[in-house]
This record gives sequence, structure tokens and C-alpha cells, in this order.
Amino acid sequence: MAKAFISWSSGKDSAFALLEARRLGLAEIIGVLTTVNEVHDRVSMHGVRNVLLDRQVAALDLPCLKVLLPYPCSNELYEARMAAAVERIKAVGVRHMVFGDLFLEDVRAYREQRLAAAGMTGVFPLWQRNTQELAEEMIARGFVAHLVTIDPRKLDRGFAGRLFDRDLLAALPAGVDPCGENGEFHTFVSSAPMFSAPIAVTAGQVVERDGFIFADLTPTGEA
Repeated sequence: MAKAFISWSSGKDSAFALLEARRLGLAEIIGVLTTVNEVHDRVSMHGVRNVLLDRQVAALDLPCLKVLLPYPCSNELYEARMAAAVERIKAVGVRHMVFGDLFLEDVRAYREQRLAAAGMTGVFPLWQRNTQELAEEMIARGFVAHLVTIDPRKLDRGFAGRLFDRDLLAALPAGVDPCGENGEFHTFVSSAPMFSAPIAVTAGQVVERDGFIFADLTPTGEA
């Protein structure tokens, strides 16, 4: 199998993509790549504390390449830092990157364009899967996740911090993708079949920032 890194968001889609890439024999994943807001010390977009990201990669027993981004960050600077990270990955013999994208054609095209320019290839284990069935399969296979980011234009802020479970799927309004692929919500995975141990978390303060709602997860027992 080709060696690969996985684009790791800390959420359910990237986690399930890792599981499926291994199950289907698509790639040997030897590391994860994550963008981190260096000002707030949190995973970009998801707003998850860096300490929780560290616990995820420890549970995966994989090295993590963190791409530190300023806040705010221009697209030019983002692409420059990502290009530098890709060169580091290539230096250890990796030519493939795994993504958890589901059906957004423009997102996939952008990724493939940037990768091709760097001599890399994208792998998309979940591409065009039925998202209702996929969400139910994630839950059935033991994934535990919380909603950590909500777009209030698409989903009520009361969903922030909720478990990604069957009750949540049943409560989602019509038009909201069950996996949040249109940006309705993002998640943090605290337990999964490939984790060596679950990560105990507590859903804390809910805040609004930059037009999004964030539920601040903390390791259980820590402030």
C-alpha cells in the first residue's frame, strides 16, 4: 500500500476516512496533518483545544504535523504554509493524502489541484457515500462525537455541545445534511474503534465568535 498522511480535522469524517482507508486497503496511514490557529491554540475551524488534538493523536499512535496559522490568515499565507507542510511529508516518502470529503465537488477539485502541483495524490474513501447511511454507520460502529461548531444560519445554537447520536440525527431540521457536509456543524471525536482508549470530555461554555457558535470541550476534570 502507498504511504499516506490523513488530513485530520479532529472530527468524525476524517476519523471515519482513516478507518475506511485502512479497511479498504487504500493507504498505509503513517501520520496526520492538522491546521492549528496559533493565536488561540485551537484546531482551525473546529475550535477544539490543542490538548484534545494531542490526546487524539496519542490514541491513534500516529505522529501529527501541525500547520500553525495566524489569525486572521490570508489565503496566500495558508497555501504557503500548507505547501511547506506537504514538502515535509514528501521528504519522508509520502505521495498520498487522505481526506474525509463526502460530496462537495469544488472542495475536492481544489484539493486535487493543489496536490497535483506538489506531485501528490488525494485519496477520498467516503466520496459520494449516502450521508444518512454514513452517519448511522459511524454511530453503529462506536464513534462518539460532540458537535463543537455550529453555523447558526443553518442550525440552532442549541445543538452546540450535543452528542452526535441517533437522537441528534432525528432532531436535525429538514435540509441539514446528517454529516454536516454543507458546513452546518463540525464535530470532535472522543472515541472510535482505532483509538487505543476513549478521551473523556466535558462540554463547557458555548460562545459566539466570527459568526459561528462554539462549544468548548475540555478534558474531563480540567478547567
